[in-house]
Amino acid sequence: MGSQDNFSTQLLQALDAKASWFDTVALPKVLENYRLHSSCVQNLLGALIKKSIINADPYKHDKKISNIIIPDNTEFSEGERAAVIGLRLSDYDSMIDFLCNYFKFSVAHVDLNRINKLLALNNTFLWSNFSTNNPKPNTHGLATLVAQARSGADPLTQSLFNDSISKSAKAIEEINATLGELAAFQREMYKGQVRKNVFEHPAFDKEAAFKSEVAMLDIIRKLLPAVLGKKSYNAELVKELLDEEFAPDKEKRRAEVLKKLEVKTERKQKKVQKVNTKEMILDALRTLGAISPQLVSVIDKIGFNHNVLQGEKNSFFDKLKTIFRHAFNIKEPPTVYEIIEFNRSTQQKRKVTIDYNDFMTSLNRRNRVYASFSQKNSQGYQRVANIEEAKILDFVQKQTSECQSLVVQLNALDEFFKTTCAPQNKSRIKGMKMDIEAMKNALANVNQRRIEYVSYIEEQTQMKKLGITDDE
Repeated sequence: MGSQDNFSTQLLQALDAKASWFDTVALPKVLENYRLHSSCVQNLLGALIKKSIINADPYKHDKKISNIIIPDNTEFSEGERAAVIGLRLSDYDSMIDFLCNYFKFSVAHVDLNRINKLLALNNTFLWSNFSTNNPKPNTHGLATLVAQARSGADPLTQSLFNDSISKSAKAIEEINATLGELAAFQREMYKGQVRKNVFEHPAFDKEAAFKSEVAMLDIIRKLLPAVLGKKSYNAELVKELLDEEFAPDKEKRRAEVLKKLEVKTERKQKKVQKVNTKEMILDALRTLGAISPQLVSVIDKIGFNHNVLQGEKNSFFDKLKTIFRHAFNIKEPPTVYEIIEFNRSTQQKRKVTIDYNDFMTSLNRRNRVYASFSQKNSQGYQRVANIEEAKILDFVQKQTSECQSLVVQLNALDEFFKTTCAPQNKSRIKGMKMDIEAMKNALANVNQRRIEYVSYIEEQTQMKKLGITDDE
C-alpha cells in the first residue's frame, strides 16, 4: 500500500504540472499557430477570389458557428471544382477563425473527442503534401486552383502563395504534434482522475480492492459513474491502470508513465551566426508592399462608386448650377462625404468628413510608396533602407498605425456607399470587404515581423546587461 500511495502522489503532482504546462505554454502556442494559419488561409482565399478563380461565399457572414464542423472532403466533378473548393475553403476559413476567436484552448476543454475533431479539421487540406497529385479531393482541388492562379501572376502574388502554403504546413504540423501529445496526456489524466476520485471515495474499500485485479475492477465499475459523471467507462484505460497496480512489471510501467509526464524544459542554443537585425526590420518594410494590390483595388472601387453617386445628381437644379459655374468660371466645390467610423477597440462611433479628392490623392500616394517596397532595387526602398534601424522601425510603426486607421475609414466608406446610393443603384456599388480583410491580414504580417524585431532587440539588450554575448 505504501508503494501505491507514493506512486499516486507522484502521479497526481506530475499530472498537475503537465496540465499547467499545456495551459500556459503548449496550448497558447497552438492558438498562435492557428492564428498564423488563419492569416495564410485568408490570404489564399482573397487571392483566389481576386483573380476570379473562385467566388466569395455570399452567405459566409450569416453562418453561425458554435462547434467544430469538418468541411466535406468527398469527390466532385472537374466542372464543379471551383464552386465546391471555393465553398469548402470558405467554410474551413470560418472554422479556423472560430478557433482563433471563440474556442477555449485549455486542458479542461480540449478533451479526447475535441482533439479528434481538431485533427480531422486540420486534415481538410494537406498543406505539407500540397500537390495536384494528392489523392485527397480537397487538397488536389485547391492545389489545382492555386496552380491556375499562379499562371501569369506577378512575383508578389507568387510569393504570397508560396509563403501561405509553407507557413500553413509548418503551423499545422506543430499543432498536430501538440494535439498528439495532449491526447496521450488526456489518457493519463483519465487514469489519474480514477485514482483520485475512486480510490479516495468513502465507499472505496482499499483492503478489498487491492486483494486482486478482479476485485478492484468490480469496485471501479460500480463507483465510476458516480464520481466521473458524464465520462464514459474506458475499458482500455482502466486495464492500463490495473496493470500499473497488479502486473509483474508494474514498477517499469509506473516509471514509464512518470517519464511521459515530465515537463520538458527547452534550452536555448547559443547563437553561432549573428542575426542581421536591419534585415529583420527591412523584412517588415517589404511586407508593407503586400498592401499595394489591395490599395489598387480599393482605389478603383471607390472611384467607381463615387461616379455612381455623382451620376445620380442629374436634376434640373444640379444642371443649372453647373451652367452658372461654367459661365462665371467658378471652380467645382469639393466633394465631401460624411461617414460614420466605428472603432472596434473602443466600441465607439464618430462622424468624420472626407474630402474625396484629397482622400484619393492620399491613397494613390500611399500605393506608390508601398508598391516600391516590394522591389529592393527601387528608389523608394533604397531611400528607406539606407537610414538607421531605429528610424526604419519608427517609419514602419507609423505606417502600420496609419493603415489601421485607414482600414476603419474604408469600412465606414464601404458602408456609406452601400447606404447612400439610390435603391436602383445598390447592385452597381462595388463592395470592399474582401480587400479590407486582405489589408488587415497584410498588416498583421507586418506587425508580426515588427514585434519579432523589437523582441529580439530587447532580448539582446538584456543579455548585454548580463554580460552575455552571441560570441560566447
